[in-house]
Amino acid sequence: MGGQKFQYDESGGTFFYFILSFLALILIPATFYFWPRKKKEDPVSKDGNCTCEYCVKKRAAMEHSDPYKGTKEFLVKLSIVAGWALLIFLTYKVSQFDYEMSNFDPYEILGVPLGSSQKDIKKAYRTLSLILHPDKETGDEKAFMKLTKAYQALTDDEARKNWEKYGNPDGPGATSFGIALPSWIVEKENSVWVLGLYALVFMVALPIVVGTWWYRSIRYSGDKVLLDTTNMYWYFFHKTPHMQVKRVIMILAASFEFEKRHNNQVTERQSDNEEVPALIRQLPYLNEKCKELPFSRSYSLKARAILHAHLTRIALKENTLEVDRQLIIRKCPYLIQEMVSCVSHLIMLAYARKIQRLPSIETIENCMKLSPMIMQGLWESKNPLLQLPHMTEETRNHLSRKHNVRNLQQLAQMKQEQRRSAMRHLTDEQYGNVVKVLGRMPLIDFNMKCEVVDDENSNVVTAGAIVTVTVELVRRSMSELFGDSTAKEKQGITESNDGDGGEEDADGELEVTDDQKQDPKAKKQPSWQPKMAKGPHKGKGGKAAQKTRRLVAAAAAAAAATAAAAAAAAAAQATAGSTTGKSQGEKEKSAKSSERKEHGDEAESDAESGAESDNDVSEAAADDDDEWEKFQQKINKREKLEGRSKVSHPVHCPLFPEEKHEYWWTYICDRKSHTLLTVPYHVTNLIHREEVQLKFTAPKWAGMYVFTVCLRSDSYFGMDQQLDLKLDVKDPAAIPTEHPQWDISESESDHNEMQANDSEFTTDSSDGEDEETRKRAD
Repeated sequence: MGGQKFQYDESGGTFFYFILSFLALILIPATFYFWPRKKKEDPVSKDGNCTCEYCVKKRAAMEHSDPYKGTKEFLVKLSIVAGWALLIFLTYKVSQFDYEMSNFDPYEILGVPLGSSQKDIKKAYRTLSLILHPDKETGDEKAFMKLTKAYQALTDDEARKNWEKYGNPDGPGATSFGIALPSWIVEKENSVWVLGLYALVFMVALPIVVGTWWYRSIRYSGDKVLLDTTNMYWYFFHKTPHMQVKRVIMILAASFEFEKRHNNQVTERQSDNEEVPALIRQLPYLNEKCKELPFSRSYSLKARAILHAHLTRIALKENTLEVDRQLIIRKCPYLIQEMVSCVSHLIMLAYARKIQRLPSIETIENCMKLSPMIMQGLWESKNPLLQLPHMTEETRNHLSRKHNVRNLQQLAQMKQEQRRSAMRHLTDEQYGNVVKVLGRMPLIDFNMKCEVVDDENSNVVTAGAIVTVTVELVRRSMSELFGDSTAKEKQGITESNDGDGGEEDADGELEVTDDQKQDPKAKKQPSWQPKMAKGPHKGKGGKAAQKTRRLVAAAAAAAAATAAAAAAAAAAQATAGSTTGKSQGEKEKSAKSSERKEHGDEAESDAESGAESDNDVSEAAADDDDEWEKFQQKINKREKLEGRSKVSHPVHCPLFPEEKHEYWWTYICDRKSHTLLTVPYHVTNLIHREEVQLKFTAPKWAGMYVFTVCLRSDSYFGMDQQLDLKLDVKDPAAIPTEHPQWDISESESDHNEMQANDSEFTTDSSDGEDEETRKRAD
């Protein structure tokens, strides 16, 4: 490596490249992501906003939620502009450096054209030297040195050859490798400061940042919920399989997100000792005397009181409990979704016999009901009309008694004059708010399609098959129903009453009565559902249970084998006409000829029917190809990875401190056995139309079953719908034991056995035996 040398950048030219690339790598994405942008206000949506007292207050609070927003935006803009200015300056410096170092043209420096004579070159040099000489007033030492170098390159023969050959009058230079760092970094007097900076960045700051991030991240799940809170949900929902709404509220209020030790945003004030007890005295069903942990702790009692006050719409003090209410309500959507997820996982674990207690469908549905209660600030028993602005109990009673209007759809279907007359006590502005909010509420067209994708006949459901229910959701606005009295009313969810299932205690937990303990038929389990294990088995009982599980597994495997054999038999039958042997074909021809002689015209009709059957087989094969192509298209469509966004339509929820979008739950359940069949699917991107696939295993016994496909809103009351799913489960096709293709005569079988026994290679002994047989034949 002679002629090479490594050196630090003394002049700073190489260091410019490093700074330039590093700065560009940061500035380009930072400008794209962090440059403040003003949201364009849609004049249509602005005019359609509700102007009631609560909505105006909410929008004002959201605009002033971050008082330092303007200062932050100014500092961000200033930093980005300064960075781009520095980038432009460095780009200019680097361009000048490159031009000077790599573009040495003596003709351009002397200002003479290419191919000029020596006389013209000397004349130009004398003229420019009188101007650029350092002793002159207009002199420039650097420019004069370049001028002298250019003059020598054009007058000296050796220098001219070097310039023409290497681009440099001095000849080829040694290859040098520069380190893009200034030389002061390795200077002895600066070594202490450089090492201190390295230690501060890589040994102190970086471990602190990574450790802080890791400590915070391991405390939360993927849905922004504390892991301690999730564990508490698992414990209480497993402990209480049948849970009412009040009990769910108690568990929600006990979440560790509302405790000061787990959340620094929680504020504990001295005034809480007076305001919270005064608030508790206004709430009759709070159950503040509960001694169970963590429900008896102060943070849980305070959060529960604030939740009850929110649902009762009790005004709280602005600077104290109202601030706490906004913090608690803001966290509730994530926590409720975590509750639904925990209960659904417990149900799946119970089906897999990992746990002993099976949560009922009422428990998970009560968790779902809590979400619109929090969004609208209403109890479940209240009328859905109270979600509208300026709507009071008196107005609701008047609409119910005089006009027989009990839900939102009936109110939307009223004629304009009739609706305005029924609300004549409202001002024009208030009535306009009611119409705006009502017109923007969702109207969902809820449809479904049931099929068995993996079977040959997708419309026939066999025992133990995987049933796929495709749910189609089409979102329309309630404004399309204005004045339309012919529209059919959507079918709401009819839930089974648990009044005979036990008495509810003060905590909202169902207690099983003595009669139910004695009566084994108090809650009948469906015959198709696997029975739950009631406890550890010992002795013969454990062996019997293991034997039962083995039999169930064997039955499932046999059903799968039966289905596969049936499909194979059907395929063999479809191709039977084209794969039969010659001998069998000759037999069939002779049989047909004899039939023609015996039966006359009947034989001709049989021949025609045989031709028609051949045509049917060819048409069936073509239909199978079309069905296969359609099936492949479905599979390809379903395998596309689609990002699930969380943007749909805004919700009118003036008591919720943030903007909320419409989300939905859809699932399949069995109302008779109070069980859940599919995990609730959370639809978060329903803007116009959305399809959801729900899969479950069909019952293992044939018969007619009726399940329920449900749709629940997490934002509004009165929007829930259900559809009945009727399944006619058939027994799987029997395994065929006889088929024309499998009929082989004895002579053919003997011939095949002889061919199978013959070796592919001839031995000496076999040649001798062949010669002996020939001699005997002669």
